[in-house]
Amino acid sequence: MALQITDANFEELLNSEKPLIVDFWAEWCGPCRMISPIIDELATAYGEQVNIGKVNVDENDEIVGRYGIRNIPTVLYFKNGAVADKFVGAAQKSVLEDKLKALL
Repeated sequence: MALQITDANFEELLNSEKPLIVDFWAEWCGPCRMISPIIDELATAYGEQVNIGKVNVDENDEIVGRYGIRNIPTVLYFKNGAVADKFVGAAQKSVLEDKLKALL
C-alpha cells in the first residue's frame, strides 16, 4: 500500500536514501482513481527499494505549490532529493514501472 504523504512528512521522505515516487491526486479526479491501484501495486512490489506515496492536492498546498502541480494525476520521481522524472495523466502500469526501474 502506498504511503500517505503530507506537507508534514514530505521532507523526511524526500531526504531518505531511497528514491521517492509521489502520485499527486484528488478524490474527484477520474484518471487519478484509474492509476491509484497501480500505485498501490508498485508500492507493494518495490516498497523495499523505493518509497512510494500519494499526495492529496486538496489537502497539501505546500507540496503542490513547490512543484507547480497544475494537472492531476501527476507522478513525480525523485532521486537524491531532486525530480528525476515526471509523468502527467493516466498511464498503464508498464509505463510507470519502467520509470521506477530507471531510478534503481
